[in-house]
Amino acid sequence: MIETERLILRHWRTDDAEALYKYASDRRVSDLALWPCHDSIGMSREVIKNIFAPNPYSFAMVLKDTNEPIGCIGLVPYGNEHHPLTAAEREVGYWIGHPYWGCGLTTEALKGLIGFCRDNMTCRSLLITTDVRNTASQRVAEKCGFRFLEDYKYEGMYGKAYRLNLRTG
Repeated sequence: MIETERLILRHWRTDDAEALYKYASDRRVSDLALWPCHDSIGMSREVIKNIFAPNPYSFAMVLKDTNEPIGCIGLVPYGNEHHPLTAAEREVGYWIGHPYWGCGLTTEALKGLIGFCRDNMTCRSLLITTDVRNTASQRVAEKCGFRFLEDYKYEGMYGKAYRLNLRTG
């Protein structure tokens, strides 16, 4: 568990399926996050069970005030990256429900995840990839100290890659 001022980052639970569906069924979110729009609570439950739960570094972004999961942040599982990694590097992925866009919550969550990675993992750097259209995610990366690495193309989609060095030397 990671705690920030307004958020708790914790592992997903199957009883989070309704909250996940509430935000993951919004095409504004899924199109920019590059995953299928959820079409049922059952689909959200399966995503939690088969994608989020097996990944020890996948966290629900839970609002402290309401105890509701409103987004997701974590490390992309090995083999599912969108860009080649350097040695001891991990790719970060994140999304947040549309009602919370522009509130600074994703930046807050990312800063919490960076601290967790720096303090608890041996990775030397983190990588973020975004859809080329997703300027909000690009700004989140830049606010957290990530530096633009390059434009790239992955499975027909154009994106931007950003890197943050966690360790010197």
